[in-house]
Amino acid sequence: MPPLLTFVARSSDGLPLVANTAPDFSQGVTQEHKNQAKDILRGLGGTTAGASAKMSIDTTNNLVFHYLVRDMLVHLTLTERSYPKRLAFLYLDEIADAFLESLVNDHGEAGWRTALATTARPYAFIKFDLIIQRRRKDFVDPTSRQNTTKLNEDLADIQSIMRKNINEVLDRGEKLENVGNISSNLVRESKKFKWGAKKLTWQAMVNQYGPMVAAGVFVVFVLYMKFFW
Repeated sequence: MPPLLTFVARSSDGLPLVANTAPDFSQGVTQEHKNQAKDILRGLGGTTAGASAKMSIDTTNNLVFHYLVRDMLVHLTLTERSYPKRLAFLYLDEIADAFLESLVNDHGEAGWRTALATTARPYAFIKFDLIIQRRRKDFVDPTSRQNTTKLNEDLADIQSIMRKNINEVLDRGEKLENVGNISSNLVRESKKFKWGAKKLTWQAMVNQYGPMVAAGVFVVFVLYMKFFW
C-alpha cells in the first residue's frame, strides 16, 4: 500500500497547509488517525529547533506516522507498519522537494519565506494536493523496480531515526505546551516584579532624600525673602 495520509504544515505553529488521503487504500485510516496527525503537527509547532528532524511514531491498526522537518515545513505521512521505513522517508523527501519548488515558482526565491510566514488560512496550498497524488502513485508498490532502485541508491542512515509510540509523542506535546504556558507566566510576573522593584526604589529615595531636599528649598526661600524681597 502507498502512504495513506500526507500532511504539509508550517513548522513554526503547525498550521496545516495541505492534506491528502489515498482514497483507494485508506480503509484502516480513522478520524482518530487524522486527529493524531494534527496533534503531532501542533506539538511540533514552535519546537522544531529542539525536535528531531525525522521521526517514526507507532499508532493503532498497525500503522506508523513518519515526519520530516525541513525548510520551515513539517512533512508528515502515515503508512502501514510493513511499509519500508526508508521508502517512507524517500517519499517525504520528494514531497519536500516538490513543495519547495512549487513555493519558489509561485512566490520567487526571495518571497516564498514571506508568503509561508504570513499565510493565515489552513489548507491555503490545497492546489499542491495534485502533486501529492502524482508522487504517491510512484510509491504504491515498495517492490517495484523504480522503488527498489531508489532504495538501493539511498545511502541515508535510517537506523538513527527515532521511533516512539503515539502516546509518548502526544504526552510530550502537552508537556511542551505546559512549559510554554509556564514560561509566559514567568515573563509576565518578572515584568511585574521589575516594575514593583523600581517603584520601591523610588519610594526609598524619596524617604531618604526628601527631607533634605525640602530643607534646602526652605533655606533658599528664606534667603531669597531676606535679601531680595
